[in-house]
Amino acid sequence: MEYDSMTVAELKDLLRDAGLPVSGKKADLIARLQEAADTPAEAEELEEKVEEEEMDIEEDEFESDDFFEDEWDDLHTARQKPVLDEDTKAALTTRAAQKKNTPSFRRQEWFRYKRLSRTGWKKPRGDDSSQRKNRKYRSALVRVGYGKIAAARGLHPSGFEEVLVNKSSDLEGLDPETQAVRIAKTVGNRKRSAIHDRADDLGLRVLNRRRISRRGDLR
Repeated sequence: MEYDSMTVAELKDLLRDAGLPVSGKKADLIARLQEAADTPAEAEELEEKVEEEEMDIEEDEFESDDFFEDEWDDLHTARQKPVLDEDTKAALTTRAAQKKNTPSFRRQEWFRYKRLSRTGWKKPRGDDSSQRKNRKYRSALVRVGYGKIAAARGLHPSGFEEVLVNKSSDLEGLDPETQAVRIAKTVGNRKRSAIHDRADDLGLRVLNRRRISRRGDLR
């Protein structure tokens, strides 16, 4: 079976159907499928699923050649989940519970001026500041006691460790089971599309993936 011509998403779908792990690079996914194919029963099951997918695509009537550009990307693909130990899972659960009990930190006089309600926290100043003196009916002050559990500090809500990247070469050496990619906001569409393609090859999850219209030399 030709697995090299299939995308990472298609390989992961086959692995999920076979009840196998979906983490790792594209080469790892192919090797895992090939090992599963050594068993005759599993090999026949995988071949039947691939044939069914190919028949479904052939039977569909496409109105134009732009189907793959506009509609194929809309199909849902399950996002990759991190591989976490029990301590990290417990820390994430504790942090989520702590976050529910954390008050909203408002800027001084946020209820009086609309522009202040849209801005972030700023330390209150002034000798007569009611918020600084922590009087009643005033927003809570940012304090050390509101800090979350240290074991989950810096982790994405999904449990991934975020890694900021600016080019596709920054993806090399990252662990797809524990690390996820966040593309810097200053990266243009050309480099962003290259990062998307390289992340798919390596099996890395992009946290801020966006739709890019690949036209002209971006294809």
